[in-house]
Amino acid sequence: MGARAHRIGVVGAGTAGAAAALLLARAGHAVTVLEKVASPGPVGAGITLQPTGQAVLARLGLLAPVLERGARLDRLICRTRRGRVLVDLPYRAIDPDLFGLGLHRGVLFETLFHAARVEPGVTLRTGVTVESMPRQGDGRWLITRDGERLGPFDLVVVADGSISELHDDTTIRTSVTPYPWGALWFVADDPDRVFTGELAQWVDGARRMCGLLPTGRAPRGDHPVVSLFWSIRADRVDAWRAAGLAPWKAEVLRYEPRAGFVLDQIGEPAQVLFTQYRDVKMSGWHEAGVVFIGDAAHATSPQLGQGANLALWDAMVLADAVAAHPHVDHALAAYSAARRRHLGYYQFATRALTPFFQGDSRALGWLRDLTFPTSRWLGFLRRRMVRTMAGIDRGIVRRPIPLAEVKALLPPPPSPGPAPAPAR
Repeated sequence: MGARAHRIGVVGAGTAGAAAALLLARAGHAVTVLEKVASPGPVGAGITLQPTGQAVLARLGLLAPVLERGARLDRLICRTRRGRVLVDLPYRAIDPDLFGLGLHRGVLFETLFHAARVEPGVTLRTGVTVESMPRQGDGRWLITRDGERLGPFDLVVVADGSISELHDDTTIRTSVTPYPWGALWFVADDPDRVFTGELAQWVDGARRMCGLLPTGRAPRGDHPVVSLFWSIRADRVDAWRAAGLAPWKAEVLRYEPRAGFVLDQIGEPAQVLFTQYRDVKMSGWHEAGVVFIGDAAHATSPQLGQGANLALWDAMVLADAVAAHPHVDHALAAYSAARRRHLGYYQFATRALTPFFQGDSRALGWLRDLTFPTSRWLGFLRRRMVRTMAGIDRGIVRRPIPLAEVKALLPPPPSPGPAPAPAR
């Protein structure tokens, strides 16, 4: 190991926390993971695992079981209610070997959590809520809600999500703002694989958006599933539930008639869950002996579908920075410098794009419908949009993450079968 071994505390055992714990422990550090949920389990709907996220899982040796339960996505396509294609983004536009993976969030959680639980060098404790992390001398202590004092740690990695209780325990300026919009979602059985190969979205102005994401197989069971998403303002959810399912089902079917079997599995509004998103802005991601990663550092609207992928890439870059710099604070400075362009681009792009798809402005919906179809015949614009979707872009004046760097971590594509014998 290039750097000395450290004692590291990780707060949160979700995607970012578990991945960071694994990478740091495998580099020889003593890692303690503290998770506030007593019995964490697989929850949530579908997510898209992009090539960047796949690459980190491959480095961890965990991609194979995730691929086995995921659903391959070759493109994202978005149409208007009348069927006009707004964007059609095939991964092959930048590389024929790349694809997305529709995945149940619970599959990703269980894969990482189990690996962290059995990893030598990782001590995992659940049901522990960390309320503060005072610095004393050269170390950080973690103080729990029960008054337990853990440490000292050379480094604390805060990865407990957008509502982290530790945002206020540093001098870093932080704001956490709920988005006015969120999404209703439901995971349905799709035994006949009606929805396959693409993330399909439909829009009607900026106030209506429906999506259907092939989600592979759920954490429990071997039947294929599909995730239904429906955009809605948070202050309209109660009225939606009070109106009953019939009007909403009819509206979904106007977008996608094939969704009838999905809607037939919903018998009452309580089955459809609502998630509201938060926007996290931090003036920096680290200070002495502590770093924020994942949603705790940079949560945004899921419009670009990058949350889990950015969290996994955070974990990898952090582990590499700690390996390259013996002094923790130098490592954290290097980490923040390495992440600034990549994260800054996705935070900016998501904030700029979200009002075109989730908002009350008629003008923005009209402008989107007028301008977005140009990406279908402007090759350079389509390639940039696909790079953004794939998770590798870093801004207009900054080169993207090299595809060779991502593909070097991924398993090689399967070899083509033997050519057919010539006809006699």
